[in-house]
Amino acid sequence: MSAFDTVVMVDWSGGNDTGPRPRQDAIWACIARGGRSETPVYLRNRAEAEVWLSTLFEAEAGANRRVLAGFDLPFGYPEGFAEQITGQADPLALWDWLEDRIEDAPRSNNRFDVAARINRQFGGRGPFWFNGLQRDIDGLPRRRENYHNPFAEWRKAERETSGTSSCWQLGGVGSVGSQTLMGLPVLARLRRRFGAAAWPFEPVDKPLVLVEIWPSLTLGAAPKDMIKDAWQVSEVARSVSALETDTLNAILAVPRTPEGWIFGIGHEAVLQAAAGLPPCLNNDCFALPPGVTWTPVNDALALLKERLRPVTSTLRLPVGQAAGHILASDVEAPRASPPLPNTAVDGYGFAGARGPGLHRLPALGGRAAAGDAPGIVPEGHAVRILTGAALPQGVDTVVLQEDVTLHEGQIAFRGPIKPGANTRQAGEDVAAGDVALPKGTRVGPAELALLAAVGAAEVAVHAPLRVAVLSTGTELIEAGQPAPPDRIYDANRPMLLEIIRRLGHQPVDLGQVADARDAVAARFDAAARQADVLITSGGASAGDEDHVSALLTAAGAMTLWRIAVKPGRPLALGVWSGMPVFGLPGNPVAAMVCALVFAGPAMALLAGAEWPEPQGFQVPAAFSKHKKPGRTEYLRARIRRGRAEVFASEGSGRISGLSWADGLVELPHEAVEVTPGTPVHYIPFGSFGL
Repeated sequence: MSAFDTVVMVDWSGGNDTGPRPRQDAIWACIARGGRSETPVYLRNRAEAEVWLSTLFEAEAGANRRVLAGFDLPFGYPEGFAEQITGQADPLALWDWLEDRIEDAPRSNNRFDVAARINRQFGGRGPFWFNGLQRDIDGLPRRRENYHNPFAEWRKAERETSGTSSCWQLGGVGSVGSQTLMGLPVLARLRRRFGAAAWPFEPVDKPLVLVEIWPSLTLGAAPKDMIKDAWQVSEVARSVSALETDTLNAILAVPRTPEGWIFGIGHEAVLQAAAGLPPCLNNDCFALPPGVTWTPVNDALALLKERLRPVTSTLRLPVGQAAGHILASDVEAPRASPPLPNTAVDGYGFAGARGPGLHRLPALGGRAAAGDAPGIVPEGHAVRILTGAALPQGVDTVVLQEDVTLHEGQIAFRGPIKPGANTRQAGEDVAAGDVALPKGTRVGPAELALLAAVGAAEVAVHAPLRVAVLSTGTELIEAGQPAPPDRIYDANRPMLLEIIRRLGHQPVDLGQVADARDAVAARFDAAARQADVLITSGGASAGDEDHVSALLTAAGAMTLWRIAVKPGRPLALGVWSGMPVFGLPGNPVAAMVCALVFAGPAMALLAGAEWPEPQGFQVPAAFSKHKKPGRTEYLRARIRRGRAEVFASEGSGRISGLSWADGLVELPHEAVEVTPGTPVHYIPFGSFGL
C-alpha cells in the first residue's frame, strides 16, 4: 500500500456541548498533508464532530486518498474487561456493545448510568468511579472511597509511559473514562460505515485507518497564544504527515493486543524530531550508578551536566525580538564587522608610515565622514577624516587631529607614525562567515549590539523554559491569609518563582496542594500541560506523606538522590510525562540552596544554555568552624570589611538568614578547620544568576 495521503488528528471530549465559541477541553480536529497542517477545527459536540468526520472521509475516499485518523481516547480496556462484558475477547465487540447502549445528545448523555450498570455486575464498587450528576446512581461511587476494581488499573500502554489517566475515571482532571465511553460508539459507526481498520486490532491495509493517540506523549505545553487542544492536534497531525513511509510502518508494526495501544510509544524521539522538538528525557535519566547511596555534590552536578539536554522547541525570531532568548544554533556573521577599513579617531588620513621629524602634506578639500562612500586620495596627499569613516582609497594611516597644524592648504605634523596607525581593519572584530555568537548564548544588550553589527536579520532561539512551581503540604497557608498556630505560611513558592524569573526562565505558579496523592498527581498532570520543568518543595523524601517521591516511584521514573550536602540532602529527581521534576526539600533554606546549586544549572541546560559555573573567590574568614569530612556545606554569608561573615545559626529553619546574606560560603567535602583569617570559598548570589 502507499503512504497515507491525509492525516487527521482529533482531541475528543466526553462532556456536553461547549457552545459556539472555541474553547479548551472541547473537540478539536486538524488535517495535515505532507508535513503541512491546516487551521485546527473547533467542533462543539460529538454529533457535529461525527458529521464533520464523515464528510471528510467521504471526500477523501472520493479523491482516492488514504487517511490515517487519530483519536485522543483509549481504544480498549485492560485485558479481560471486554470478554466479561460481551462474552467475546474481541475488543471491537465492546465498541458495538457500547454503541447499542450509549445515548448521546448535545446536552445530555447516559454515560454514568451505563458505567453504573457495568459496575453492578461486579458488586457495585468498580471498576468505574466518579458520578458527576446531582442524583445518586446505584453502583457508581462519586469518589474512590470503598472502591474495588476487579480489573487492572492500567493497560500495558499506560504502564509503558507516565502521566496518563485511568480509563476507569469518569470525571475530574484527566477524565479519560468519559471520553472512552462517549468516543467508542462514534468510532464503531465510522468503522462500519467506511470499512475502516481499527489499529492495532486489525491489519492497516485499508483506505481509512483509525489509531489511538496521546498528544502529551511527545508534546509539552502549548504556546501562550493558542488553545492547548488545538495546538496539539495541529502539531501531531503535521509531524505524523511528515513521516517517511518506512518510519510510519515501523510505528504501526506492533503486536495485536486486546487492550489497544498508543500510537508512537517507543518511537517518541522520531515523532519529536518530525515535530521539530527535542526528545523528551528518559525515565531513567536521573538513575544513579550501581552501589551509590550518598552522592558528593561534585558527582551530583557532573551527573546532571552529563544527563540533561534542552527540552524546549526552537523558533526563529527577528534580532530585535531575541532579547532574553537562548540561541539554538551558532550565528554566523553575514558580513564583517567592521565591513570596511575605517578610522578610529578624528584626524588626517594618508598612505604609508612617516619617520621622525617634521612632515608636510597637501590637504585635499572636503572631508570623509562616517557614512560617506569612500573616495580616492592621491599619493602624497592627506584628507580630513572623522571617526568611523571608511578609509578612502589611498589611505591606510591616520594622524590625530590634535597633532596636526593646517596652514595654507597643507598639514604639518611630527613623526614617527607607524603604517596603519589609528585605523581599524575590515573584519578585525568579526570576519564574514565567522561565528559571531555560539549556540547556548543568552541574548542580552551586548549580544544584540553584536548581532546588529554583523548584519544578522533573524536568529534561531529556544522557546523560553517554562518552570512550574508547586508547594506541597497540608500545613501551608497562602501569605497574607489568616492562619491558625498549627499552620505555616508558604515561603518557598514566592522565593522559587522569583529565582526562576531572575534566571531568565518563565515561571508558572501552580499554587499549593495538600498532602493527598490524587491531588498531587492532578497538579503534576497540570504541570505537564503547562510547563517544561516542575519544581516542587516538600514531599521529596520517603515518609508516609511524601507523595512527590511516591508518585515518581510509581511512574517508574524516580531517583532519590541522597546528596552529601548541608543544608538539603534528599533531592527527588524524576520524569513525569516527559517533564523533568525536581523535588526540593520543604525547608526554605535547604530549598533555596538546592535550587541555586542543583536546579539552577540544570535548568540552564534544559533551556538550551551552557552549564553555568558560579564564580566564587577566596576571602579571609571572619568566623571559626570545625567541619567534619563527608559532605559539602553551604553557609549563609556576607562580605564585610573584606572578610566573610556567616549567619549566627546554621539552622535550616532560620529564613531570616537568607535575607541577611549576600552569598554562600562553600566548605568542601573534606574536613576543614576554619579560624578567623582562614581563606574560604565565597560565592555571591549574583554568581548564581540572582
